[in-house]
Amino acid sequence: MIILIIPVILVSRSCRNVRRPVTRKLLASFALLGFTGIFGNQLLFLLGLSFTNASYAAAFQPAIPVFTFLLAAIVGVEVINIFTKDGIVKVLGTAVCVFGAVLMVFYRGPSLIGTGGTVAADGNALAGTWSSNAYSAQWLTTAMLGYGIETWHLGVLCLIGNCFLMGAYLVIQAPVLIKYPASLSLTAYSYSFATLFMVLTGVFATSGLHEWALTTTEVIAIFYAGIIASCLNYATMTWANKILGPSLVALYNPLQPACSTLLSTIFLGTPIYLGSVIGGLFIIAGLYLVTWARYNEAQRVLTASYLRPLLVEDLPTSKAGSSFSGSIDP
Repeated sequence: MIILIIPVILVSRSCRNVRRPVTRKLLASFALLGFTGIFGNQLLFLLGLSFTNASYAAAFQPAIPVFTFLLAAIVGVEVINIFTKDGIVKVLGTAVCVFGAVLMVFYRGPSLIGTGGTVAADGNALAGTWSSNAYSAQWLTTAMLGYGIETWHLGVLCLIGNCFLMGAYLVIQAPVLIKYPASLSLTAYSYSFATLFMVLTGVFATSGLHEWALTTTEVIAIFYAGIIASCLNYATMTWANKILGPSLVALYNPLQPACSTLLSTIFLGTPIYLGSVIGGLFIIAGLYLVTWARYNEAQRVLTASYLRPLLVEDLPTSKAGSSFSGSIDP
């Protein structure tokens, strides 16, 4: 992964107008971002997926905008006033968007396009897939079972931690982007630390080189996941976070099941169900409400910033005029 990130660093070095000197505090911030959003987030998701099933793991993902929304409000990264019209619309839009994503997961309905499918009806992973026979962290399950926590409950905790860390990543990243606005370099540094964490964890979690052996299909999947689904995804998300803020970026996360449904229909021939269509409409409506509220807030702030200097300059001008008129009176 470091090899894939090096070209990104070289490209970002050309943007010297936005790059700042890297201090120890920034390095610590990069390490924290790599640990929360890249290393911990993905590790907990994979553990939760192996301890539960694909359907259950997907059901937790709409919680990411909720965690991000709450953390951004608590930390003060974004000001959310629920007593104003725009604040109420923001909360309502977030709820509508999350409801649409949850609806897509739990409600299928009749098939609108295509017939049949290859996914098990109960939503569990099919036999032979990664999540049906995945290697689980033996040391983790043994330790948790000693405290009376079952494997399924451990998977739920891992999925909750996955959503929380993803929200924390976006919230922590927003102020870091103000100090270090080069989004590509920031992503590259974060990935470098995350890669270090992943390698160390892999060394301690495996028992031999045979566990690192991969087939040709697995190598292709890893390259796609590393370059497209991970590197390009996080670089784009960092750039969007600098412009839109963490809450709105996280709110686009529920679009993933909608896009997955569309791509699965195009490339795999899986059917589109009524629940997917209704849930997708709710997601689009929620995104529109939040975007509309954010636009109104931005317009109001922009108008106030234009009017404030005019009001401040108008007062001394009037005083100077009265003083001048008094000086020429006999």
